[in-house]
Amino acid sequence: MQIADLGDIKLHYREDGDPAGAPIVFANSLGTDFRLWDKIVPRLPEGLRIIRFDKRGHGLSDCPPGPYSMGMLVRDTERLLDHLEIKDCVFVGLSIGGMIAQGLAVKRLDLVRALVLSNTAAKIGQPEMWQDRIAATRQNGIEALADATMERWFSRPFRETVELSAWRNMMVRQPVEGYIGCCAAISGTDFYTPTSGLRLPALGIAGSEDGSTPPDLVRETVNLIPGSKFHLIRKAGHLPCVEQPEEYTAALTEFLREIGHI
Repeated sequence: MQIADLGDIKLHYREDGDPAGAPIVFANSLGTDFRLWDKIVPRLPEGLRIIRFDKRGHGLSDCPPGPYSMGMLVRDTERLLDHLEIKDCVFVGLSIGGMIAQGLAVKRLDLVRALVLSNTAAKIGQPEMWQDRIAATRQNGIEALADATMERWFSRPFRETVELSAWRNMMVRQPVEGYIGCCAAISGTDFYTPTSGLRLPALGIAGSEDGSTPPDLVRETVNLIPGSKFHLIRKAGHLPCVEQPEEYTAALTEFLREIGHI
C-alpha cells in the first residue's frame, strides 16, 4: 500500500508498470476508488509508468471535512505528481476525474502533455441538482442514491450481471463526507472558458448509454480543445472502462501511439 503524505492530507495511490517509463495517470469518478481501472491496467502496452490514486474523501485516502472545491482537488493532484516527480504525463480522467484533468492542465501544463477526457464535461449538471443530491445524501446516506446511479452508470445488460453488486457496494461504502464534498466541487465548476484556452493533444471518450455525461456533452467539451479527437463506445454507460475494457484500452493505446507516448 502506497501513501503520499502531502502535509495536510494523505492520498492513497498505486504504481504499476515500468518505474522509468512514460507516465500515465488515471483519476476516477465520483463514488469509486482507483479499482475503477483494474480492467485497463493489465491491457496497456509495456513500458508505461502507470499511476492511479484515490482522491480526497474516497477509497483509502484521507477524508477531511467538506465541502471541497475543484481547486482543492486539482491542488491535491498537482502535489501528488510533484511528490512522485512526474512531468509530461498523459492524464486520463473520468467524470470528476476529467474535471480534475482539465483544471490541472490549465494550472500546470508542465505536468500534463496530453489529456484523455472520459465521460466528463467542462460543466456537469446544475448547482440545484447537486444541492438536491447533497441534501438527500445527508438525510438518507449514499444508499438512497445507489439504484438510480447504477442506471446512469451502466447499460441494461451489465446491470443484469453479478458484477453490478460490487460496483454498487463500492459506491455506498465511500465516506459520506467525501462523497458530499466532491458533489460540492462538481457543483461549483464551470471550465468552459479555461478549457477552451488549452492547446495540447486531447481525446474524448464517451459511452452511448451514459446517463450522467451523454456523448454530446463529452463531445462539446473535447471540441473546446483544437485538434482533439473523440471516440464513442457503444453498449456502455458512464464507466466504459468497466463495461468495454478492450475497446477502451484500444482507443487509449492508439492515442498514446499517435502522440508518441509509447
